[in-house]
Amino acid sequence: MSAVSPLAPAQFPDLPAVAGVQLGTHEAGLRYQKRADLFLALLAEGTTVAGVFTRSLCPSAPVDWCRQILARGTARAVVCNAGNANAFTGRAGDTSARLTADVIADVHGFDAQDVYLTSTGVIGETLPDVALEAGLRAMTAETTDWEAAANAIRTTDTFAKGATATAALGSETATVVGIAKGSGMIAPDMATMLGFVFTDAAVSAEVLQHVLSGAASASYNRITVDSDTSTSDTVLLFATGALGNDPIADVNDPRLPALAEAVDSVNLDLAHQIVRDGEGATKFVTVKVTGAETDDAAGRIALSIGNSPLVKTALAAEDANWGRVVMAVGKAGERADRDALRIHIGDELVTEHGVVADGYSEERATAHLTNDEVQLSVDVGIGDGEATIWTCDLTHGYIEINASYRS
Repeated sequence: MSAVSPLAPAQFPDLPAVAGVQLGTHEAGLRYQKRADLFLALLAEGTTVAGVFTRSLCPSAPVDWCRQILARGTARAVVCNAGNANAFTGRAGDTSARLTADVIADVHGFDAQDVYLTSTGVIGETLPDVALEAGLRAMTAETTDWEAAANAIRTTDTFAKGATATAALGSETATVVGIAKGSGMIAPDMATMLGFVFTDAAVSAEVLQHVLSGAASASYNRITVDSDTSTSDTVLLFATGALGNDPIADVNDPRLPALAEAVDSVNLDLAHQIVRDGEGATKFVTVKVTGAETDDAAGRIALSIGNSPLVKTALAAEDANWGRVVMAVGKAGERADRDALRIHIGDELVTEHGVVADGYSEERATAHLTNDEVQLSVDVGIGDGEATIWTCDLTHGYIEINASYRS
């Protein structure tokens, strides 16, 4: 593993148990040695599920499997193997996916179509099915150790990622807990990584999907590390119903906003942690765009800035080369008024009226860039559209990590 990101949280959060969820990990030796590389969560009978997946046209076998079973709306387990993406593996990949679901269903006594599958790691390599089956049969799920679970799903991640929140649902309080993995191959295209979120609330699958889709739009679809979308991106939200509340089965239920807010909070926290663990990252960067024609246009301009290698390397060098931001706005393909463009680096106004702002201090702008957390703000002078995305800088560390990924 690489050294822990300088942007990592001080410690893994204290995550509570979620009623109806039991966790397990196992060292199967599928790719990594001397670490757990299998994760299993067993879910109470009656658990509902929602999912969002990669938009890649080369999806992994587990993504195909999850899409096929999602309409059922029920789940009894989710499994993840780390180190091998089981993507671009043809019939062998489908066989490994089906084997995983069948073995978990056989060992634990429920329908294979209630077993959700995820894989993460190298593309184009088949799984060793003998070792996989042995690991699946040996793995138990009898703990509530979220940190162990979050560690088991890591690949190039330098730290385990978890988050929690609560929601008042009338007289009951629902718990929401999530874990995620992601560090590179991160770009908004739903879902940009792997994430597993659990709540003990009783919620219909249809309402749960509504909640997750909204949460993903405000979190995972607003982060980027390197503009690359994985073949395996999956986020799953499970509701066990073990809280015992009257089920939330209508999007107009007055209890839903509180639950949605908790789910949003967990997913945004996880999304930010992914950016903080961006491969080689030393800066957590907020890019806010205002004054665009529409919110969607603002989002595309913000991503043009956040994905620009020239912008990102300037940030890594703590170089206030604001011309690179101008370039990124101009290439975004959205309307912008050159002479109304206002750029801020932190609090420092850089441009206005088509020229460098009176009183601009490169020294103050550079001082802001020496911080671990950086803000770039751009008003494009067209309308009321606005959007915020989160990204990181681009350093030599990114090259080193990815150049040695398969070795």
